[in-house]
Amino acid sequence: MCAEMRSMMKKTIITVVGKDTVGIIARVCTYLADNQINILDISQTIVQGYFNMMMIVDTNGTKKDFGVIAKELEQLGESIGVIIKCQKEEIFSQMHRI
Repeated sequence: MCAEMRSMMKKTIITVVGKDTVGIIARVCTYLADNQINILDISQTIVQGYFNMMMIVDTNGTKKDFGVIAKELEQLGESIGVIIKCQKEEIFSQMHRI
């Protein structure tokens, strides 16, 4: 991917944590696809029955504001019994600087 394309991306970090159940990834990915949000990277683990997923997504293609996406994903998480949080990449990077 060229530098120009990377600079046009609006990256968001999404974290999903909770008791493991069937369909968590499917529900989150369906929401993202329905809102033209592209998954750039994804990592998930299950430790002693607890699900943990981190995604880096590009929100450049969505028509929704960041706040709306964050709220809708939070509500989706509540409906499936997990906690979903969103952070803009630049804020995430500043918070986790060494």
